[in-house]
Amino acid sequence: MRALTDPAPFPACPTPFNMARYVLAAGSGTPDKIALQILRASGAERWSYARLIASVRGTGTGLLRQGLRPGDRVLLRLGNTVDFPVAYLGAIAAGLVPVPTSTQLTAPEITRIAQEIAPALVLAGDGVALPDHPAPVLGQADLHAMQDLPPCDWHMAVPERPGYIIYTSGSGGSPRAVVHAHRAIWARRMMWDGWYGLTPDDRILHAGAFNWTYTLGTGLMDPWAIGATALIPEPGAPLGLMLKRFDATIFAAVPGVYRQMLKDGRVLQLPHLRHGLSAGEKLPEVTRTAWREATGYEIYEALGMSECSTYISSSPGRPAAPGVAGYPQEGRRIAVLGADGTPAPRGEDGMLAIHRSDPGLMLGYLTPDGTELPLTGDWFVTGDCVNMNTEDAITYVGRNDDMMNAGGFRVSPLEVERALAQHPALHDVACTEVSLREGVSVIAAFYIADAPPDEADLMEFAARSLARYKQPRLYRHCATLPRSANGKLSRRALRTEFEASL
Repeated sequence: MRALTDPAPFPACPTPFNMARYVLAAGSGTPDKIALQILRASGAERWSYARLIASVRGTGTGLLRQGLRPGDRVLLRLGNTVDFPVAYLGAIAAGLVPVPTSTQLTAPEITRIAQEIAPALVLAGDGVALPDHPAPVLGQADLHAMQDLPPCDWHMAVPERPGYIIYTSGSGGSPRAVVHAHRAIWARRMMWDGWYGLTPDDRILHAGAFNWTYTLGTGLMDPWAIGATALIPEPGAPLGLMLKRFDATIFAAVPGVYRQMLKDGRVLQLPHLRHGLSAGEKLPEVTRTAWREATGYEIYEALGMSECSTYISSSPGRPAAPGVAGYPQEGRRIAVLGADGTPAPRGEDGMLAIHRSDPGLMLGYLTPDGTELPLTGDWFVTGDCVNMNTEDAITYVGRNDDMMNAGGFRVSPLEVERALAQHPALHDVACTEVSLREGVSVIAAFYIADAPPDEADLMEFAARSLARYKQPRLYRHCATLPRSANGKLSRRALRTEFEASL
């Protein structure tokens, strides 16, 4: 039996179609309902659906009055404010193609992106690095004024046309521009039951910033598309208190956020919560178990990527066993490919791939000269090493570029990290293969602890649960582990930093 799914086709995206109109359609039927609350210690800023829709369509009018035409690209250099999703949807409503970017990018980095996408306009927040590019720049005061303009017409056309561009995290070496069609938002309906268990009555709190694509999709677009309420806390807000005070029913975060909330060992009283969601990196079982013990609720995990959002997940309707990442969402045609490029036998490791017919899969990449590079072949190979059992359960082994080599054996850092995380003295741990000198590399464990345990003790502990070739040969006590602004562990940065110190 081969590791391949053959589901019934997912219902086709309606045509003509506009992503922004679709996202806000449910809310238009309940204009007085709260679409968004921005949570602060002093209270909450509330946006009704009526206000949100008017602001989005007014922004669309304002952008068109700048002389932009459907298909033009708009570079978003906006910070962690509601202006970000309003401008994003406003551009899409008018048929423009927004390109959200992190405000942490430097001027050289954003200049490279601008040269690649050739924006017709840049929308910029105060103090954000801007590209060396001739495109005009509009500030937030101009954006605020647009929100009161008359509503733009929805730009309706084929759902296959470009809707927005996002950049990958760069885990493959350098960030790549991913072009998504308007139809990508329609495909996210597969997540409503396949991951979220989402309903119009939910109040979903996302721990990320407005201008992060995980927040943009899971924290805003999906709740709005079903007519639910999105809750976004201001930076530094105490998340446990915010979850309780604002009656959150679903909580979404990366594993690192869950770890931080559990650090002091307190029981969390969250009377309205139904469950948590996790994505961005593998959720350690020790974190899942600790959250369940502290709150009484489950965390449902999803596996995805910039090119297709999430497509493998567990859910309230289909929870996964310990160690299992989840199942292909209904309608997803998934395969685990062997070295020969064909589906591997069930139970064998291989590369996870998505069929190019998936409505959530990107249109293609942009090349450095701005040319769109479309998908080719039947399968898009993700770079994730997994295996699939006879019930379609997917076990995540690791990223292809994170896999370690020990004496000819491929070893997942996740397996070693899970074992070491059970040591009572270690608060966090990351493993990677490091080069000590030409031709000599070892598995190294970098950990956070109040005080470094005896190395012999760590080696003995590892030997209890890991084959010898999987055991780290090098241990390093660290003050912190390198993570992105969104809390994602960077083993590549850890390896580079260590080797530079030799």
